[in-house]
Amino acid sequence: MKLVQSIALIGILLISFSCKKDNDDQAAIDDKIIKDYIAENSLDAEPTGTGLYVVINEEGSGFNPTPNASVTVFYKGYFTDGDVFDETGSEPISFRLDQVIQGWKEGIPYFKPGGSGILLIPSALGYGSEKVGDIPANSVLIFDIELIAAN
Repeated sequence: MKLVQSIALIGILLISFSCKKDNDDQAAIDDKIIKDYIAENSLDAEPTGTGLYVVINEEGSGFNPTPNASVTVFYKGYFTDGDVFDETGSEPISFRLDQVIQGWKEGIPYFKPGGSGILLIPSALGYGSEKVGDIPANSVLIFDIELIAAN
């Protein structure tokens, strides 16, 4: 019985290390894609330490939203090749930050109401290895953001 448990434990550890390596590999790929995009577009982007990069175009005023705030934004989401996968259009949208992808939870609090900029989101802070709608697995996501209000 102990032999079976030992073999099972070794198998679990091998799978865990394999997944960690895959995640590290994807993070390195995403970081290169993002850095290349920043260079090609002459962006003044700041890394946050989690793989997310933030560009502040307009400072805005007031308080930065908290990670669980309700916010109202205009946005356009696209890939590094410029293909748009989603946007608000002429009407802003409101939502709670605890209901969106991790890249938004981390990135939106960098903006103040009236502020605008860009979030460059690695796949791990987006949809990861899952295909969601028209967004392929392991996609770097870029969002133009204009924060209208935060509560």
